[in-house]
Amino acid sequence: MPQQVLVDPPRRVSRKVYRRRRVFVFGLLTALLVAFVYVVGSLVAPVPATAAVTAHDKTLTQPAVQLAWPGYGSAAVVAPDYPGASASHGGDASVPIASITKTITALVVLEKKPLNGDDQGPSIAFTQKDVDIWHQVVGAGGSWAPVVAGTSLTEKQALEAMLLPSANNYAISLANWAFGSSDAFAKAANDWLAQKGFTATKIVTPDGLDPRNVSDTKDLIGIGKLVLDSPALSSIVSQKNATLPGAGSQDNTNTLLGFEGMDGIKTGNTDEAGNCLLFSAQVPVGTTKVRVLGVVLGAPTDDDLRAGVQALLTSMKGGFHQVTPVEKGQVFGTYTTAWGAASKLIATESKTFVVWSDTPIQVDLRTRPLSSGFTGDILGQGTFTLNGKTATVPLALAKDVPDPGFGWRLAHPGGLGT
Repeated sequence: MPQQVLVDPPRRVSRKVYRRRRVFVFGLLTALLVAFVYVVGSLVAPVPATAAVTAHDKTLTQPAVQLAWPGYGSAAVVAPDYPGASASHGGDASVPIASITKTITALVVLEKKPLNGDDQGPSIAFTQKDVDIWHQVVGAGGSWAPVVAGTSLTEKQALEAMLLPSANNYAISLANWAFGSSDAFAKAANDWLAQKGFTATKIVTPDGLDPRNVSDTKDLIGIGKLVLDSPALSSIVSQKNATLPGAGSQDNTNTLLGFEGMDGIKTGNTDEAGNCLLFSAQVPVGTTKVRVLGVVLGAPTDDDLRAGVQALLTSMKGGFHQVTPVEKGQVFGTYTTAWGAASKLIATESKTFVVWSDTPIQVDLRTRPLSSGFTGDILGQGTFTLNGKTATVPLALAKDVPDPGFGWRLAHPGGLGT
């Protein structure tokens, strides 16, 4: 018998073809959907953030200063606006201060008879009694300035006559005018000193002749600050000369005025005190000036005093440094992305500090991660701290950091979103 061949009915064949086509179509659609999701996901997924690699010194320190102290007596120096810029040398005992006394006389007189701003103050009539005081001072060998009976000076002019040529007779006359007598002045002066906390300072007379007028370097620095705080006195002690009724032209005994910005304050000289100077200066440091106060006591000669003060002030000036810890455009870090884009992180400003000796500047950087960005985008901040005062500088991209692009996204699915 011939073999029979079984053949599916046409309906059954069409079902199989349909199922196969359906599997193929669904498979293709699924693949297309997966591909679509993959492509879309690659395009919209976040790219990995890149942290900045930073490099900077955490502390900036300058060389420590070595002050040039005199080889005699005692001395001190301070820059009031700079914490730590203060030092002293030699003994701390109270010693005779000669005509530096007249700074106290001036301050106490102004306490009783204030001057405001550039006021000249009341008129003071000088009489034969003042002429007699002048003659007594000349006889005692003290410094003086002439006085003419019947002459009137303003209070400020009388202070100039006392402070510039260091006239003892004008110190006594001013004390008499303000307080009635030298004894009454002395009591008022010592009360004033106690109120101000100048416990090492004692005053017996308003002039500089009595060796019992004593102080120490710490008190004298404080007294010097008060002189500078007085508009009347600070303007007087910086003058090189003045022409005064009855006294004529009078030169300042402080011949160092102008040296390294020196603008005061008062000389002194007796056998007991030696040669002394309470001084102030606006010391030039870079593009700025630093206020310095100092005192040198007990120099054997005027030449020794000049040399000692000059050396001390010069060394004090050398202890200040104008430091620029950050300059505009300075590189503080780098961003380098996984797809090869890179940019430096740079400062957008410069900052300058005046630093005393080895006082450290603390440096702190804060940055944030980057995915992409444009030139100038702020991505961090540098903070620079000196003596508790801070300055901040924004840190920005030096150039564009572009998105990785379509090709890199497709090729690095594992690098996305991390």
